[in-house]
Amino acid sequence: MLEGLEKTSRKPFRVVPFFDPAPWGGQWMKDVCDLDRSKQNFGWCFDCVPEENSLNLEVDGVLFEMPANNLVFYKTRELLGSPVEARFGQDFPIRFDFLDTMGGGNLSLQVHPTTQYIRDTFGIWYTQDESYYLLDAEEGATVYLGVKTGVDPEAMIADLNRSQETGCEFDAEKYVNRLPAKKHDHYLIPAGTIHCSGAGAMVLEISATPNIFTFKLWDWGRLGLDGRPRPINIGHGSNVIQWERQTEFVHRELANHFQPLGSGDGWTAERTGLHENEFIETHRHWFTKPVTHHTGGGVNVFNVIEGDELIVESPTGSFEPFVVHYAETFIIPACVGEYTIRPYGASEGKKCGTIKAFVRFKA
Repeated sequence: MLEGLEKTSRKPFRVVPFFDPAPWGGQWMKDVCDLDRSKQNFGWCFDCVPEENSLNLEVDGVLFEMPANNLVFYKTRELLGSPVEARFGQDFPIRFDFLDTMGGGNLSLQVHPTTQYIRDTFGIWYTQDESYYLLDAEEGATVYLGVKTGVDPEAMIADLNRSQETGCEFDAEKYVNRLPAKKHDHYLIPAGTIHCSGAGAMVLEISATPNIFTFKLWDWGRLGLDGRPRPINIGHGSNVIQWERQTEFVHRELANHFQPLGSGDGWTAERTGLHENEFIETHRHWFTKPVTHHTGGGVNVFNVIEGDELIVESPTGSFEPFVVHYAETFIIPACVGEYTIRPYGASEGKKCGTIKAFVRFKA
């Protein structure tokens, strides 16, 4: 078993994805991820959350499943890299998950605590900064993000409390920006920004890992899957909403800020985020030929955003070629160093895409 962890820490790998229904859940993952079509919906997929996912190892010909965090604890430096370990210890800091509202409903209107608030109130030293990358979207899909210019905070909180106490509808669009969302958009959500994915979206959520403090402000008057109202936390939420993040700020700093990084034979690269307040950097690559990457001394996390099949290879043969498929998330340990990704199989010669996340070391 330890030998299996040793090998895994030095090559690309995937954790075992975990799928779950949700009150707002959709239908996209049933088809793309080949899930049980008899289920009402699937809303969540945790596809790179070592605290919640498992890891499959083959031990003497027997498939053995264990908590993925075992790898983080046993091979911290090889996996995360020295700079990331120095900053986060044995926390795996990058989280990839799916939020499927295709054929579903809006997520709850919510906000995550600022770093100072989560430290002072809950004793946790970093917070859930995040972003929404749109893997797919129906016509008319939307994202709610930031407050509208000129909003009166006291009036908005009063209306939220009134809805919570009486069950009357909260007029979200009176107070919160509702932006059109299409495939391959990227919306940045630094902590303290009010947000939610609207119906008709397939979101790849790229975020920091503290995920237990989501302050729901409004849940559209619906019940949870257990038939009970879901917890609402207007008190905490009102303490962390960053009211200056209004319409102009959202368009200027949070919505679809793609910056060219470079290009080569058969590939282009873009910086897609994240916001300067967030410690995660994301790069998107479009390619028809091999692309050379380097971990840069820190763990890299990828998702295949376009293309049926890709292959990850070592130019020195340090690990066996690793095949990944559309919408799959995979992890490249920091110690891997240089590696290449190229179209494979039926995707050869076709335009493919990946999005890569890593911890930003320098501003």
